[in-house]
Amino acid sequence: MLAFAPLHSAASAAATVVTWLADVLAPLTGGAATAAAIVLFTVGVRLLISPLTVAQVRGERRRTALAPEVRELQRRYADDPARLQSEVFALYRNSGASPVAGCLPALLQAPFFLVMYRLFATGDGAPELLGERLAGVPLGWHLGDGLAGPVPLVFGVLLAALLALAWWSSRRMRRAAAATGTVAGTPTEGPGAAVLGRLLPLLPYATVLVALVVPLAAVLYLVTTTAWTALEQVVLRRPQPTAAIDKR
Repeated sequence: MLAFAPLHSAASAAATVVTWLADVLAPLTGGAATAAAIVLFTVGVRLLISPLTVAQVRGERRRTALAPEVRELQRRYADDPARLQSEVFALYRNSGASPVAGCLPALLQAPFFLVMYRLFATGDGAPELLGERLAGVPLGWHLGDGLAGPVPLVFGVLLAALLALAWWSSRRMRRAAAATGTVAGTPTEGPGAAVLGRLLPLLPYATVLVALVVPLAAVLYLVTTTAWTALEQVVLRRPQPTAAIDKR
């Protein structure tokens, strides 16, 4: 039990925030107040980590600007994959374009998702939240808890949204790899590069698989955070003049 004490405390804190937001939103959203509170909670989480997202986008722009140099390294060290990877990482490091920074926003979201899952899977911290509903479906229900009434419609709409967002994100990842000449900081040529290039664009679809086995509240969290990510991509990755990119 002691091992889960920090998670219990985090779930209790999240329950307090969600309950307070639901009380504030109740006059406007009625019975969907808790669902709306989860959406706002998720937006708050994303705003907290937005500086890291901005840094991630700047890093991607730097890597795009370095694409000609990466292609030259790929030509020069075509027969030495180990040296090629070392030279590419050195180029990024010297230019302040660390590929690792791109993983930080996703990693920092994981604890918040885990807390939301625990809160609505076990009722830890606020059992009364399990009875709250979205369009007649309890927020603590999983897809398999009932395939009648509004359950297929509610889960179906959310899963369809996740699938569309995953498709969009996958396309963006493929385009980014083509623009920078690398996949997640690894050259697109060499042993394993082809496999990595095929697997990474499929990762967004893992969100859909996760949504199949988590409570409705957690699915709502996933849809909100994935939609927020897509919105950030549109806003932050608008084409900019070359001079403006170089200054950054």
